[in-house]
Amino acid sequence: MGQVSDFSLQDYHPYLDSALLADINRMARKLQGVTIQHINSAAEGGGVAELLQRLVPLMRSVGLKVQWEVITGKPEFYQVTKAFHNSFHGQPINFTREMAEIYLEANQRNRDLVDPQADIVVIHDQQPLGLTEMVDQHPGQWIWYCHIDPTLVDREVWDFLSPFARKCHASIYHLEEYAKNLQQQQFFFPPGIDPLSEKNREITLEEQREIIERLDLPQDQPFILQVSRFDRLKDPMGLVRAFRNIKTTDPCYLVLAGGGAADDPEGLIVLEELRDLVQDDPTIKIYCLPPSSHLAINVLQRTAAAVVQNSQREGFGLTVTEALWKEKPVVTRPVGGLRLQVKHGETGFCAETEAELSYYLRLLLQDAHLAQRLGANGKEYVRKNFILPVYLHRWLRMLEQILEQ
Repeated sequence: MGQVSDFSLQDYHPYLDSALLADINRMARKLQGVTIQHINSAAEGGGVAELLQRLVPLMRSVGLKVQWEVITGKPEFYQVTKAFHNSFHGQPINFTREMAEIYLEANQRNRDLVDPQADIVVIHDQQPLGLTEMVDQHPGQWIWYCHIDPTLVDREVWDFLSPFARKCHASIYHLEEYAKNLQQQQFFFPPGIDPLSEKNREITLEEQREIIERLDLPQDQPFILQVSRFDRLKDPMGLVRAFRNIKTTDPCYLVLAGGGAADDPEGLIVLEELRDLVQDDPTIKIYCLPPSSHLAINVLQRTAAAVVQNSQREGFGLTVTEALWKEKPVVTRPVGGLRLQVKHGETGFCAETEAELSYYLRLLLQDAHLAQRLGANGKEYVRKNFILPVYLHRWLRMLEQILEQ
């Protein structure tokens, strides 16, 4: 079972508009006692686990009965599902019958996780999608929540997985452009960050000093930050090349902070490739942090001069949401959910090439007033659209529609 903390909707009142709060309370009264079960592939590490750690207790606080279960598997299962994940983002894959058998066997062994009495079963991403073979024998409504961009998914992989997704009664995507033709009810809403979590709350000067000292974070020059898993799709190598163009004229550091997750066996390989590229460059700092390093990430984001998300593909990109909430100017590629968050020239900049990435980062380093304006715009944009209570509101609205049918 995933680990969650206790808190309530009342804790978020300072951030909420009165109309939104009233509508949440109205729908919550209507949905009292509804049983929801979330199933994903990792209790910590990665955006889905972080979302559920905060969403589950908030759902409970408004009267829903919510469970969260995590499927388990052998190392070869996670290797297969990581290959599937990459194939969703358009990377080539040699799909084999053995991969299908490994996937099916692991999902078969996890069937007991499903609550036979749940009103709603939510399957997050593709790892536990094989559990939908139980739909016909289950009284509840099943939802597939696709957190990644599936528009370039490998044909053979999709031919294998889509029958499982089609068994669900509904599906959720972050953006309308991600939708697959599954002949079912579809919902579109982005996720949100928790402004009260350890990763996003306000910090004290003492906490900031302690983290800076522990990480031996440079303070003599500004630094540019990327926070992400060590994943080729996040393109840290491209960011390193762009940074090396900047530092020749604007002295600064690059900080690459990330870690791994139980369902991502490829991360350590990418980390070693990155270290080989960086070698002993004193201006580039790489931090491989455990999944529990929320305060450290908070401090890094708050003390950075600018934040980058150089992803080649991105379902949404909560690390960008976090940086915007902390009033940091952000530079991203214009892909996936990053385009929804970074409005070019308003909350940050979108860079399609390494040359553009270097240009916009140099601009932010040289113009403090511009950086400040973009950061202030970004925080208000997140408050209205991408914080946890707004995310809860979207969930309640969807549940209301599904259960009224």
